[in-house]
Amino acid sequence: MKRKGNELGNLSSQFFAYIQLKNKNVIRTGDIAPVLNITKSQESDLLRRLADSGWIVRLKRGVYLVPDRLPVGGKYNPGSAIILKQLMKEYGGQYQITGPTAFNFYGLDNQVPNMFYVYNNRISGTRRIGSQSYLFIKTSGQRLGSITEIATPQGISITYSSKSRTLMDAVYDWSRFNSLPRGYKWIESALQAEPEIVSRLVDVTIKYSNQATMRRMGYLLDSLRQSPKLINQLSAKLSRSKSLIPWTPNRENRGKVNRKWGIILNG
Repeated sequence: MKRKGNELGNLSSQFFAYIQLKNKNVIRTGDIAPVLNITKSQESDLLRRLADSGWIVRLKRGVYLVPDRLPVGGKYNPGSAIILKQLMKEYGGQYQITGPTAFNFYGLDNQVPNMFYVYNNRISGTRRIGSQSYLFIKTSGQRLGSITEIATPQGISITYSSKSRTLMDAVYDWSRFNSLPRGYKWIESALQAEPEIVSRLVDVTIKYSNQATMRRMGYLLDSLRQSPKLINQLSAKLSRSKSLIPWTPNRENRGKVNRKWGIILNG
């Protein structure tokens, strides 16, 4: 395929004419070769060149997102909503955006992350898809839930963790997201602005977290004088243990001890 600047070669023009005629938004290896009367090797080369030059987006091996019309400037940017929706469809999985991406979305943190953080139940690792980087965090289906569907300006739905779930995960997944002790301040501010969020926060902590997170969350809500009834729900889920955990991980374990929650107040 020969190109000059952003111009399409003859074979590429035939490719786009076909996908527009058939109204396709996904092309797989093997779809084009018989239509354009080319070999599998020529097809692979065509798809690779189109993806490398930005005309189409490689979603995964052998699967490509294609635009419904020629992209302006020759660069196709389908957006993360379409990418995540189609990618999870290919894998038969579920996802929700989490971590620093969600922290920024909800205004908890003003730092714009350089990638999308995505909980899902199929794949793991960092991937570059189109112009955006993604960190896929594989987790069990039981840990997926408490979501908010957000409509993009293009009318496509994208799935975020709910605000309460995002706040909880700042405590639960602190080591991955580097979110403690900042997360405690985010929770305190959220409770001041939206007092009703406390019940949802307790619910997601019980359903999606672990013993350490329930201890930290229980102590925090106790110190902020939240509803004793809700705090008791957390306390009732704790297993009997004499071990202590630090209030602020990665700091020296020195400080006063709160026996009720098994917390070393080290920061």
